[in-house]
Amino acid sequence: MALSFEIQKETGSGAARAGELRTPHGPVPTPVFMPVGTHGSVRAMAPDELAGMGTRVLLSNTLHLYLRPGHRLIEEAGGLHRFMNWNGAILTDSGGFQILSLGAAKALTEEGVTFISPVDGSRHLLTPELAMEIQAALASDIAMVLDVCLPYPADRGEMEDAVEMTTRWARRCRRGGGLKQAVFGIIQGGVYPDLRRRSALEVTEVGFEGYALGGFCVGEPSAVTFAAVEETVAHLPVLSPRYLMGVGSPEALLEGVARGIDMFDCVLPTRLARHGTVFTAGGRLTARNAAFARDGGPLDPDCDCYTCKNYSRAYIRHLLHAREILGVRLTTWHNLHFILSLMRKARQAVLDDAFPSFKQGFLDRYIAGEAERRAPGGEEEPIG
Repeated sequence: MALSFEIQKETGSGAARAGELRTPHGPVPTPVFMPVGTHGSVRAMAPDELAGMGTRVLLSNTLHLYLRPGHRLIEEAGGLHRFMNWNGAILTDSGGFQILSLGAAKALTEEGVTFISPVDGSRHLLTPELAMEIQAALASDIAMVLDVCLPYPADRGEMEDAVEMTTRWARRCRRGGGLKQAVFGIIQGGVYPDLRRRSALEVTEVGFEGYALGGFCVGEPSAVTFAAVEETVAHLPVLSPRYLMGVGSPEALLEGVARGIDMFDCVLPTRLARHGTVFTAGGRLTARNAAFARDGGPLDPDCDCYTCKNYSRAYIRHLLHAREILGVRLTTWHNLHFILSLMRKARQAVLDDAFPSFKQGFLDRYIAGEAERRAPGGEEEPIG
């Protein structure tokens, strides 16, 4: 077995839990957030810096690496771990979500997805079998099946077709999966409870080492997201890891943990950082704002990351306005450390039978800060 999962603490059915995911590249305590390294690199961060802040597993993208530099080149280099000099675990996404963003530049058939490369305009056909072949060449620890992900809102007929094709493609991926990798199935169904239930039952019947909840954070309201998450989790195997794809804000992460999710990924922490916005215990803060021009304090007084221990808001604001690369590195460092630290604290709270109070305490302060930031007179400067 390429992967095993142990639940170390449960707080109830469909509720927060702590566990350990054992991979060929080391154990991963859960719940866990996976920084996103789409092209084999987490934006602005070196692998040893990621490891130093406690990253145990990161995500990279099959589709993008297939297009550039090519999976065979990476295979010749000894696999993605060696190619990017990363000693921790890697999960590779199949590319289904990225293809969704191509809009009219794609065509979906039973065989697979034909699409126009955003890199050079060439035409490609990504099939379930090719998705698994690429991931086998990358030699990631966890490979994802190719699924059909629709935007919100999608009508019921379209979503039903997507669920059916996702199941058929899951069967093909299972047959084509490599022996050295764990393979996770993906549950679709949008915001339709019966379709989520149907997808969960069909995909788990195929049988995978773990299960992902896909098709979320594609435009639907947060309350709708987590109602559908609850419906889906209720039909997943208790002893398998559960992965909520594309979720990365502090409040959404804790809501996911509260519903029994073990794994998360999202570009949000690094994307916000590139625009000068950082997470703090008191809500988001935009370091570019004029109010911080003479502020000698850290981004977050409660944070012990490298950035907060060594640099002021005033200096970081200066770097961002001067478009110095260091500014983006420092905000990225902080955001990733903040999210990884939050997940470690959430895990410890589960182990200590204190998760509900931990979650409420964090959200009370964080949401109050967000409300103040959005109040009249508290708007942030436009990003330019």
